Amino acid sequence: MSNVCSICGKGRQVGYSISHAHNKSKKVWKPNVQKVRSVSSSGMIKRITVCTRCIRSGCVVKPVQIKAAVSPEM
Repeated sequence: MSNVCSICGKGRQVGYSISHAHNKSKKVWKPNVQKVRSVSSSGMIKRITVCTRCIRSGCVVKPVQIKAAVSPEM
């Protein structure tokens, strides 16, 4: 699973983890991406990887789920 958001393009960030003694070691921060079913502009339902900020802000249009009709037992 790629660690890149398909909407905003957010990817991994690199930097240093610094100890109290100021020893530096390389560190990688990965974004929180989830696989989500979404409706594209053409109406197709696709599974894309999206960061949680895009999900929360409403950038992803989720498909409407149709519930099966339950007939009453007679």
